[in-house]
Amino acid sequence: VQLQASGGGLVQAGASLRLSCVTSGRTLSSYVMGWFRQAPGKEREFVAAISWSGSSTDYTDSVKGRFTISRDNAKNTVYLQMNSLNLEDTAVYYCAASGSWSRSQAAWLYWGQGTQVTVSS
Repeated sequence: VQLQASGGGLVQAGASLRLSCVTSGRTLSSYVMGWFRQAPGKEREFVAAISWSGSSTDYTDSVKGRFTISRDNAKNTVYLQMNSLNLEDTAVYYCAASGSWSRSQAAWLYWGQGTQVTVSS
């Protein structure tokens, strides 16, 4: 499975961005999909996940109410809509695929290359 993330960029605080992650190699619907991020000088952390059907989602507390994860299995694409961005959201964002429902990075099987999101004041 290959994952290709895109949609990052430089935005001002309060703005919105939508990240996309296109998968190839296997059907997207076989996997739980998620987003992680790594800020400068920090460890990579879980951001959001969505079940294979899209009926269940999970978010880290700091993005609840601002970020929305969704998926379109027909397009083999998962999205992360990010609203009300703040400086603390600056990071490289990675999409990932997992065979299980877990926030632990060890459970995630496939990773994209990352897309940079920079929020300025």
